[in-house]
Amino acid sequence: MGRVTERRRVIRVRDGAVATRPDTLVAEEPLEIRLNGKPLAVTMRTPGDDFALAAGFLVSEGVLASADDVRTIVYCAGAREDGVNTYNVVDVRLAPGVPVPDITLERNVYTTSSCGLCGKASLDAVRTTTRFSPADGPALTVGVDTLAGLPDRLRTEQRVFERTGGLHAAALFSPSGELLDVREDVGRHNAVDKVVGRALREGRLPLAGAVLLVSGRASFELAQKAVMAGVPVLAAVSAPSSLAVDLAVETGLTLVGFLRGGSMNVYAGEHRLVGADGTPLRA
Repeated sequence: MGRVTERRRVIRVRDGAVATRPDTLVAEEPLEIRLNGKPLAVTMRTPGDDFALAAGFLVSEGVLASADDVRTIVYCAGAREDGVNTYNVVDVRLAPGVPVPDITLERNVYTTSSCGLCGKASLDAVRTTTRFSPADGPALTVGVDTLAGLPDRLRTEQRVFERTGGLHAAALFSPSGELLDVREDVGRHNAVDKVVGRALREGRLPLAGAVLLVSGRASFELAQKAVMAGVPVLAAVSAPSSLAVDLAVETGLTLVGFLRGGSMNVYAGEHRLVGADGTPLRA
């Protein structure tokens, strides 16, 4: 297995003083995801939780909805370098009866749209593909005071970030602020896939009772992943994109951005948020 961090020599300059020292960097390696033996996607990731990453990716693709949809997830024995398994190729085998998508069609029409092909087609693709629409989930409310405390909780759990300063994180919280899971990765989308994939493998989808917090911005791709997993509330410490807001409005997702300290911007789904006195959020 690949290491999460690696050491590299660095020349450090501080206030005019120059010194050579080792530095801890976050590891980044490619992961090829195969579906029933056929190449599907390659993502640059931090090694670790690779099976969860692959499963979460396939949830966002609309291929998986429960642990029963998966027959096996394995590292490919043939993926070797100098006779040693690279652990950089994962094959997901679907359970009997689970539809196998047209891989070429899925990659060109659906996933590519999450990487920048904007417009109504992108919104329709998610709305019609998800099996766990946030609008159809049980009633859930979250206090703005609870939301305000989540970024600090996330930061204290980012152990590798503290050593490298180079990782994104995604975390699931209960509406009361209980930490349910947290994953780190060099890619923010991979961190989300890892928490969603772990939830799928543990039989916890849809995530209708969870708040998803991401350490960076809320892109359309991250909003898409939240919707596909049935997450009702997505919060980000930075800005959302316009298409992420459009998707939140279309699907009933509560979307919060610039969540820092006691401040935040609510872009959609304010009906799930309550003030300190327990009353609905009002401007």
